[in-house]
Amino acid sequence: MSNTTRTRFARAAGMAALAVVLSAAAGSVVAFAGVADAARDGMHGDPAAAAPYWRYQQQDYDCGEMAVADVVGQITGREPTEDEITRVAANIPSASHPGPIYRPSGKTSNRDLPALLRHYGIQAIAVRTNTDALEQDLDQGHKVIVGVNDKTIWNEAGNRTQENHFVVVIGIDTSAGVVHLNDSGGKAGRDEQVSIATFEAAWNTSDNFAVATR
Repeated sequence: MSNTTRTRFARAAGMAALAVVLSAAAGSVVAFAGVADAARDGMHGDPAAAAPYWRYQQQDYDCGEMAVADVVGQITGREPTEDEITRVAANIPSASHPGPIYRPSGKTSNRDLPALLRHYGIQAIAVRTNTDALEQDLDQGHKVIVGVNDKTIWNEAGNRTQENHFVVVIGIDTSAGVVHLNDSGGKAGRDEQVSIATFEAAWNTSDNFAVATR
């Protein structure tokens, strides 16, 4: 065999070996991506731990205050009563309208929820976000309040185009396709469960508004 032929064989063997290595590396990348995707499936958040802090509201127009009380309870272990939380909110100036955050005949603005949480020493941000980001917040132990349309959540007739209610998202189970809520607006609202599709339709009415603790 000539030197030229030997060189050609060596180069071919080297290229074949490189192709095997690259193929294996690509397979590893795909495998790792599959593991990462699989890790995201399942329960995000801890509904069982959050459910005890649900309370059924006795007043109209204070679902935002009740959602804040729920979150305060989850974080501090001491949940304000409905009377306590509305009294506090009635003495904090609103960032969105003249007067205080809470008015017995008026709807609480979503922009005021972070200020009400700050009164209890809890930092939070108001954002427009998506379901994937909510899952990540729940994975990190953050608490989440969202604005929704109650008719959509409760599957009732009526106007389904406007945000008119606040709930606490306590879990998202991507394997089951279910969102877990603490919903003060219904007697069965403790760990209320709706499909992800129903939740997203209700949440879209607020342009995906959320308050997430930090």
